[in-house]
Amino acid sequence: MSAPKTARIKSWEEFKKTAIEQNAKTVVYVIAQSIPNNNYTGLKLILPVKGGQYIFVDSANGDRMRRTNIPIRTDRYGNRQLTDEDIIQFLKTSLGIPNIQIFSYWTA
Repeated sequence: MSAPKTARIKSWEEFKKTAIEQNAKTVVYVIAQSIPNNNYTGLKLILPVKGGQYIFVDSANGDRMRRTNIPIRTDRYGNRQLTDEDIIQFLKTSLGIPNIQIFSYWTA
């Protein structure tokens, strides 16, 4: 199955299934944070595959992400944020793909 250049995936379960089917080696994530941080928190997951990429977008719902259920931390000033550690742990645990590499967009 060849992947289109860019395809949007609408559910976490579909992203997970695609990652497993494509034998993913890498997932890249981007945290979208508004200023001030307590207004918007978003997460984009990018699954690069031969010939293209799959993209999954998640947004906040209260103190968790809407689709992945990753917790949103609040610091002592009331600023909300996702942590790299929470995202990486979630992806490694949920995908269960041995040796998968997970990178922040800024460090990829």
